[in-house]
Amino acid sequence: MKIAIASDHAGYHLKQALRDGLIAQGHQVRDFGTNSTESTDYPDYAALVGHQVAHRAVDRGILVCSTGAGMAIAANKIQGVRAALGMNPEQARLMRAHNDANILTLGASFTPPPLAAELVDIFLHTEFDGGRHARRVAKIAQLEQQEVLKEQ
Repeated sequence: MKIAIASDHAGYHLKQALRDGLIAQGHQVRDFGTNSTESTDYPDYAALVGHQVAHRAVDRGILVCSTGAGMAIAANKIQGVRAALGMNPEQARLMRAHNDANILTLGASFTPPPLAAELVDIFLHTEFDGGRHARRVAKIAQLEQQEVLKEQ
């Protein structure tokens, strides 16, 4: 699977560990930074990964910041992105199965590395259920389209 990954400074160490694990599993990983713990702005990295996902250059995205919330908020501003904060295994499963989330965000300050790796694994291996959930995801896309039309 092709995966885009990025973090801000607060998520750097967790991002590095996740990236290395994904590569070891045979995934094609595109790392969009950051490359240190020097202070950075999370929206910049959310945009890089979000555009990769929205343009289908990759299959899924993973973003890490201190809480995971900032990355989710920023990434969801990009049309076609459905980013969700992963906090536990059942939530990670449902965000894929019911919401067709295409970006997982994680909070490095609240997610121990073993749990983060488990959430990533669930996120990558859970398929979208479709059915009634597809109707709801289509309504999300309609909301995005309405906002685009308002701007024109």
